[in-house]
Amino acid sequence: MISGKGRAVEREPEQGQAQDPRAVADFVERFAAELVVAGMGRMPSRIFSCLMAEESGVLTSAELSERLQISPAAVSGGMRYLIQVGLVAKEREPGSRRDRYRVLNDVWFESLTRRDELLLRWIRVLKEGEATVGAGTAAGKRLEESAAFFEFMIDELHGMLGRWREHRAVRGREEARGQEKAGGQPEARGQQA
Repeated sequence: MISGKGRAVEREPEQGQAQDPRAVADFVERFAAELVVAGMGRMPSRIFSCLMAEESGVLTSAELSERLQISPAAVSGGMRYLIQVGLVAKEREPGSRRDRYRVLNDVWFESLTRRDELLLRWIRVLKEGEATVGAGTAAGKRLEESAAFFEFMIDELHGMLGRWREHRAVRGREEARGQEKAGGQPEARGQQA
């Protein structure tokens, strides 16, 4: 928006109001860049960011290709990674043979919950490695320390996820009370769109 003096003025959109597509595209690229810095590949980062910014959290391959100006092959490659790490789910479009991709509203919670299985496998292999190289050796101690760290992480992760569930429930109740006061219907938190 341009003010009467010719300066750009940023204005927060009202809740539920459609966003400026250019601003959303800029956000997608900024968030994707942050994910790349954290170690995710560029294409999966852009695809994931685009799904996160989509109101429904669901897009087809063709829609992603068009919005991100990338090839269908790039979408396919990025999706393989995102599905493998559990950040995106693949589903069939009702009444069609086309696939669509969904990011869950509670994607971070689900992703961390699945880390449990991975960490347990690592612990098992590290303990086997410790026995293989010798428990009293420097390598054995390194492997034992790594296994102990991951055991500690699992315990802490369980506590943190429990606290998040409680926090999310409180936020949901507060939101519902606020909407009831405003005369609206409460929105279910953590539900798929």
